[in-house]
Order: sequence, then C-alpha cells, then structure tokens
Amino acid sequence: MLRFGLLIALVLIAGANTPTPAQDVPGIELCTRENNIDRRTGCLQSNVEYLQKLIAKNAAAAQQRLDAANAEIAALKSALANLRASVDKLQPSAGKPDATTNKPEAK
Repeated sequence: MLRFGLLIALVLIAGANTPTPAQDVPGIELCTRENNIDRRTGCLQSNVEYLQKLIAKNAAAAQQRLDAANAEIAALKSALANLRASVDKLQPSAGKPDATTNKPEAK
C-alpha cells in the first residue's frame, strides 16, 4: 500500500514538471483587432470553419433526436393498435350491462 502511494506521488511530481504545449481552443475570435490583413483573413476563416463544424454537429444531433422520436412514435402506434384490437375483442363478450346495476339505491 505504501509502495503504491509512493508510485502515485512520483508520477504526479514527474507529470507536474513537464511543460504542456499551448492549445488553440476552438471558438469565435474577435478579428477586428488584427491590423494585418492576412491575420484578419485567417481569423475570419477560422471563425467560419468553427461555425460550419458547429452547425454540422447540431444538425447531426437534431437528426438523431428526430430519428429517436420517430421510432418512439412508431412503437406507440403499434401499442395503440394492439390495445384497440384487445378492446374490440373484449367489447362483444362484455355484453350490455344490467338495467338494475345502473339504478340509484332507494333510501
């Protein structure tokens, strides 16, 4: 148990000393502050690419939800058809209720 704890401590210490490379976080950037036209154009192209990827991702997610909803609707229609068939089968066997069962009780 002590060796395991020491091993974890060594891994954490070794990992803390390694420099991490800078990462470009995708998103909308403010391109109006760029003075160089090439950098401004690159910034705008980056924004357009990000928005196109976001639109495609949202469209795929919406299509997936729509497909799931359509599958659920089909299952519910099938269940409704089964219930209707059961009710249609039970109605003739139920017959008409007695006239005495619907009369109010005399006091």
